[in-house]
Amino acid sequence: MLEISKVNTFVGKKEITKNINFKISPGEVVGLIGPNGAGKTTIMKTILGVMKFTGQISLNKMVVTENNHQALSNVGALIEHPAIYPFLSGRENLELYAQDQQDCQQIISLLQMSAYIDNKCKGYSLGMKQKLGIAIALLNNPKLVILDEPLNGLDVEATIVVRKIIVKYANAGTTFLISSHILSELQKVMTRIILVNHGEIIVDQKISDFNRQNRPQYQIQTDNTELTVKLLQEKQLQFSRDNGELIVKQADLFAIQDLLYQQRQHFIKLTPIAINFEQLIMNELKRQRGEDDAK
Repeated sequence: MLEISKVNTFVGKKEITKNINFKISPGEVVGLIGPNGAGKTTIMKTILGVMKFTGQISLNKMVVTENNHQALSNVGALIEHPAIYPFLSGRENLELYAQDQQDCQQIISLLQMSAYIDNKCKGYSLGMKQKLGIAIALLNNPKLVILDEPLNGLDVEATIVVRKIIVKYANAGTTFLISSHILSELQKVMTRIILVNHGEIIVDQKISDFNRQNRPQYQIQTDNTELTVKLLQEKQLQFSRDNGELIVKQADLFAIQDLLYQQRQHFIKLTPIAINFEQLIMNELKRQRGEDDAK
């Protein structure tokens, strides 16, 4: 339902993103991930038609341009800071955009804002403003919701509430494009990962495929460490050393076991090394830096 083709975004004459290509299907929850300055917010703003760009962006086969935003009528967004009027109440802010009062009230209830929704927004905390911004993005049953750092200022309880709402809407067919530095939370809802660095996409995969390719490593100890090292080198199996023990990939364990058996060697120790999602992302960024250095 969203297709980005050969998009380059500019600020003045400076190119910020380079040759961005991806497609998103209905109901997907896509995590747009990358370090600060990678181009995540720029990509979101470009989709919303507020940045100068080349290439093509289409929503449900309707083209988005800098001057034609008709395709964005079914898009909700929260970019950087909630766009709210401080001297209006939260409900009045919502009513500026709401097309259906029942939908408006449902979102207020889902986000648990009833206790303060009729208070002036100038007295809202950061978390309350953030929830209101998310509420505005969810109004009118959007087909696509773009959220830039939606968990900023939210406590644990509010974070869980927002996570459940994202899953609920996605199950009903709403598509989400979400950027967040809180990767542990994003990992719980996203179905696909787009990793951006230096204005370019370096990973675009289903989250299941990404996790499968980055299976945990194992720490092994054998009867003869030096013989094991020699066998691994001969078979060109990747490994590293850590305090006299060897670190190998899970995918190579069966091959290593066969090599040891042929040499009448055994595993003395076999311990999985859990790698969390943040570490996987950092490893991917380091790998890309290594490839760039090699070039």
